[in-house]
Amino acid sequence: MTEFKGKIAAHAITWGQNHLQAVTEISQLGFRGIEPWASFALQFEDKPEEFKELLAGYGLVITGLYGGMPDGQHQRFGNLENREDIIRHNVRLAKLLAELGAEILVLGPGGTREQPTTLEELKVAAETINELAKQTKALGVKACLHPHLWTEIQDQNELETLMDLTDPEYVYLAPDSAHLKGAGMDPSEIIKTYRDRVAYVHLKDLTKQKAEGGNENEPFFCELGRGAVNFQEVLASLEEIQYTGWVTLEVDETTNTPYDSMKTCRDYVEKELLIPVKA
Repeated sequence: MTEFKGKIAAHAITWGQNHLQAVTEISQLGFRGIEPWASFALQFEDKPEEFKELLAGYGLVITGLYGGMPDGQHQRFGNLENREDIIRHNVRLAKLLAELGAEILVLGPGGTREQPTTLEELKVAAETINELAKQTKALGVKACLHPHLWTEIQDQNELETLMDLTDPEYVYLAPDSAHLKGAGMDPSEIIKTYRDRVAYVHLKDLTKQKAEGGNENEPFFCELGRGAVNFQEVLASLEEIQYTGWVTLEVDETTNTPYDSMKTCRDYVEKELLIPVKA
């Protein structure tokens, strides 16, 4: 196994809207990169230097922002009527990212999944994603497709179709280990398949019982190393493609405190994957 050359960051989602607590505790845990909520970053849209200084005071830099739908589940890439709003929203985020010195925009899909996305809807989605990605790339920001459970882009055929229909010069991929696993995919194989387009990674674990269709009352996701994802294989794939970008540890919700939850993830990465967080 070759030496891992990526960088480890933490996602602030576990802290909810307690933004400053997230910044403080992620810094205390030794991380040097953070993916904050977009809503938090947008509070500094007219004063990006102030946000950079705030993060720098905690020894942190921003890794990227989660974009996609300006109106959440009520919009989708596959709806032509949403195109103008979606492009405007993501270009706005890209402008802020460029000011903050970051280059990753994660494209979260929309919609509440009631049935598979049709080919015609995927064609509309591809056109929208191509157009916004061209505009963000001109700003120095990579737009990265992020397949997500329960949305319009969940299953492997939807991912493959969109990757085929979008321009590799502009559209990248942000694989999430838990969302891929939960949709029946092998995260390590997806990473190798799209090796030239992987620009950002979310490391997240999926509760074993959920992966097997079990107890609906338990959290869907869990701390790294406690679930169904084979992180050794994911890491091996990232090393094989010589990935050097950010790998962001993420726990959507926890039955513990956010600090302890992320500490568990950090300890797993350092002790089991042998990657120092402070590298």
